[in-house]
Amino acid sequence: MTGTPVRLDLSSPSRGPRGKPPKHFVDLTPEQRIDAVTELGEKPFRAKQLATHYFTHLTNDPAQMTDLPKATRDKLVEGLFPQLLTAHRTQTADQGTTVKTLWHLFDGAKVESVLMRYANRTTLCVSSQAGCGLACSFCATGQLGLTRNLSTAEIVEQVRAAARSLADGEVPGGPTRLSNVVFMGMGEPLANYKSVMETVRRLVAPAPDGLGMSARNITVSTVGMVPAMDRLAKEGIPVTLALSLHAPDDELRSELVPVNTRWSVDEAIDSAHRYFEITGRRVSIEYALIRDINDHAWRADLLGEKLNARGRGWVHCNPIPLNPTPGSKWTASDPRVEQEFVARLRAHGIPTTIRDTRGSEIDGACGQLAAEEDE
Repeated sequence: MTGTPVRLDLSSPSRGPRGKPPKHFVDLTPEQRIDAVTELGEKPFRAKQLATHYFTHLTNDPAQMTDLPKATRDKLVEGLFPQLLTAHRTQTADQGTTVKTLWHLFDGAKVESVLMRYANRTTLCVSSQAGCGLACSFCATGQLGLTRNLSTAEIVEQVRAAARSLADGEVPGGPTRLSNVVFMGMGEPLANYKSVMETVRRLVAPAPDGLGMSARNITVSTVGMVPAMDRLAKEGIPVTLALSLHAPDDELRSELVPVNTRWSVDEAIDSAHRYFEITGRRVSIEYALIRDINDHAWRADLLGEKLNARGRGWVHCNPIPLNPTPGSKWTASDPRVEQEFVARLRAHGIPTTIRDTRGSEIDGACGQLAAEEDE
């Protein structure tokens, strides 16, 4: 394969009229929240009340904050809870248990999140950037280019909205809790490292300072930004790391995932293995199976050999049948080829599970998020 070199945007700058989101309560540490409340002329304990409403009751509506005087709550909400996201459109699939939301941000930028309810868990796929600068050739988001990074509060607001929807019983199956968050929506999470990690801290912080989620139920994906992967390993927060590999050889991976020209297959796998060694958390390898491009049996063998060269029991593979995107020249592998690919990996002793493609009919599956408007 040959292709035109693609300029990677790893700096994540703002572009055009895009601006910095207004400061939100969620952007602040517990200590900073006290300072902010005090600056508005209120008692310090109001900060804990606001945190309880937001993270425990999942609301930023002053009308629901009945333990605060009306004038107080109106002032605090106006000063500390600017509206960052507006739901512009929701689409459902899988009998209503998959919900994709198109959000308009304060400056007109657009992102999408996808909420999926299963029999034994609920998972939200969140966006960390509007667009993406890494230009993976088979990904709809990657073809958009980068608009800007999201703030911590813009990411957390996606989570709060989903958690509130589940708590209110808006997804078929009755009221429930949000159990899992995956940073696999729009954007490269590790290219927006600070906001993503601050989001993770809000998610795992015990109530009332955060949502009290288990770090083990949070997955951060990356196409292989090695320095940031190594930094993540030292955070002391045992999230699951997912490495989007998509090819075991540099020649093909550089075509599919241009960041490979900066950090090679072996460098990315080495970093993933270091993550396992430091955290003890098994790493996921994501692999989009593309017909006649990367689904060859020999590539499955090469992948198995490379993973086993670093040790056993440290990794799990998730092949994903390619989800179609408008205008794409590629499609998913033939089911028989897919089965052979999986069988080869398992023959090497690699635990392998075909990834769910829920939401593909509403362009809500992996690689399909493009924040498109209705015509």
